[in-house]
Amino acid sequence: MKRMKYILLAMMTLALLVTAGCDPNNEKGTVNGSSASVSGNGAVSAGSAAVSSADKKEAAKELDIKVYYPDDQGLKLVAVKRTIKTDAAGKYAAAMKSLLTGTKQKGQTTIIPKQAKVKSVKVKGDTAYVDFNQDLVKHFTGGSTGEEMLVGSVVNTLTEFPEIKKVQILIEGNKVETLGGHVDLTVPLERMSSLVK
Repeated sequence: MKRMKYILLAMMTLALLVTAGCDPNNEKGTVNGSSASVSGNGAVSAGSAAVSSADKKEAAKELDIKVYYPDDQGLKLVAVKRTIKTDAAGKYAAAMKSLLTGTKQKGQTTIIPKQAKVKSVKVKGDTAYVDFNQDLVKHFTGGSTGEEMLVGSVVNTLTEFPEIKKVQILIEGNKVETLGGHVDLTVPLERMSSLVK
């Protein structure tokens, strides 16, 4: 009989411990067996890494954008719809990355050299600063029209975002006068609507 009492008591104690371990509001500062700290405002920091990771995944979303490529005659820019996966902080860089993948659609051509890479895209106020590596200049082979189409494709792609009004093209973090001697890149450029088909 005594033995039965001990077994019953042990089972009840175990049940209480399990219940306490599952209660995130228990007073011992443990959440499901892991330690947690409580800040002055009462927020429990346990599991915060998992929460922020989940928040990041939730923040990363699909976004429909337009990128611009010259038509095959090099006279006008044609909008191409793309879907990018990005969070709010990286949507501009993702748009540029999508543009640099080029186009295989009939009636369009890729003007940006395949060796060119975007190092960063930073936004200050209403201006986007796009920093390319040296290969954008080194491998650019077009004339005045080609240069206008290349610059226009970058500027018009980024100004598709309503908050971006101007685009400054940089090479290795520095302003340049021009890519090929025809388009002034010393100042930020506004949307080049006249180039759009």
